[in-house]
Amino acid sequence: MLKRPRTLWGSLAVAAVLSLAPSAGAIAETYWQCAQFARVMSGIQIFGDAYTWWKQAVGRYQEGFQPKAGAVLCFKPTQRMRLGHVAVVTQVLTDRVIQITHANWSPIDGSRGKIEKDVTLIDVSPAGDWSMVKVWYDPNRDMGGSTYPTYGFIYPDAQARVLASTGFTKAENAAINMAQSAASQMAAAVRPGAGPMNILSQAADSTDRIGALIAAATRGDSTSGK
Repeated sequence: MLKRPRTLWGSLAVAAVLSLAPSAGAIAETYWQCAQFARVMSGIQIFGDAYTWWKQAVGRYQEGFQPKAGAVLCFKPTQRMRLGHVAVVTQVLTDRVIQITHANWSPIDGSRGKIEKDVTLIDVSPAGDWSMVKVWYDPNRDMGGSTYPTYGFIYPDAQARVLASTGFTKAENAAINMAQSAASQMAAAVRPGAGPMNILSQAADSTDRIGALIAAATRGDSTSGK
């Protein structure tokens, strides 16, 4: 039976939710924009549309091209995603696979503005530099069919980490957990701690497709969105 890896952050979040249970119902209905949510979760104090974060971070926060827990991945704008997107890294699984938590990506129960916790994101860039990625898409119950260009990662400084920890002792923490969807159940498609390309042998069909995608990425095969 596949089981999503739990992190220290996840354990703390559960405790916080229990303490906030009386008001959690209203919180879960909050409509979250991706930038608004990423700011609360990461503590990085950048405002404005997601595609502007990369330039705004210059000289204020460290930027780079390797995922780290707590970092914000900045997506470039595309024709279908004109304002870009930002997502927070929650766990690095392999050199090509991470878990992210983000808002306003998949329509959940027919509506947007929801939070998806610990879902799979795969680097499919030819150079392995995270400049092109695929993201779990809940309506498909699988990785989405499109690839997305990214700028890179913005890393929180000490002040941002403090802001994130204090913010998550409040109602925002309950929102993450109350808005959980079945999407997160496939986040363990790749076993943490194993070799980068080791896929669970008894995987479901969607997990097999994730494994094939990772293998193609490491071979340098081309990928295309739809």
